[in-house]
Amino acid sequence: MPNPNPLPHRRYGKGDTPIVLIHGFGADRLTFSSLAKALSAYRPVIAFDLPGHGEAVGWEGTPDAMVCAKAVLASLEALGIERATLVGHSLGGAVVSLVGLRKPELVERLVLLAPGGFGREMNVPLLRRYAAIETAADAEAVLGEFFGSDSRVPKALPRQTAEQRSNPGLAQSLAAIVEAITKGEGQGALPLADLMARGFPVTLVWGHEDAVLPVSQAIGAPPEMARHLITGVGHMPHLEVPDLVVRIIRDALGLTGTPS
Repeated sequence: MPNPNPLPHRRYGKGDTPIVLIHGFGADRLTFSSLAKALSAYRPVIAFDLPGHGEAVGWEGTPDAMVCAKAVLASLEALGIERATLVGHSLGGAVVSLVGLRKPELVERLVLLAPGGFGREMNVPLLRRYAAIETAADAEAVLGEFFGSDSRVPKALPRQTAEQRSNPGLAQSLAAIVEAITKGEGQGALPLADLMARGFPVTLVWGHEDAVLPVSQAIGAPPEMARHLITGVGHMPHLEVPDLVVRIIRDALGLTGTPS
């Protein structure tokens, strides 16, 4: 099917200068539902499905981070969004960083949750296992490695993941994407100095027990970046400590008053 423009998305709340939520590899916009509802009390929120995921699973071609970034930029333009705070998890963190590199005037702030592209190291074998999930038992075993010692996999998540993977189009898409976003046994690295030179603030949120992307990448990031390194949390801070992530985003934007 022709590539959609804009990407499939859901809006929450009303007002100007939205918070845009971009999910990670293998997820979809529903991953951010609780975060979106909480943040929409302060700002309008838009959550997208990336190409090759969710309702955009039929995307033509194999979407890597740059393809996804171009699709997000085109979608924001189609929706008339000229300024936004961009929140991205994992692959979505690399995607919104590329958006900021290409169009810095669009970006009020980046909030990056365990983002891709901050160093070469990445647990490629785990991502390949994640892409190959077929059953709820597979999902339960693999998803446990994405969460830290102080967290539990949400009870419904393995079943929901297996149900999604019953779509053969999604399974094929994820298998292709995981190969597109990996470089050998690692990942490509973003030009972080160039990112900071664009002039917008960047906030990092990273779990100390991230088994996908090591927390050392946050520690070694440019010193201008604000960072929140969370003990007992793995690769999924928005699911493991959602209230804390909401508070970090809210405080970074100065949204400390009573919700509207």
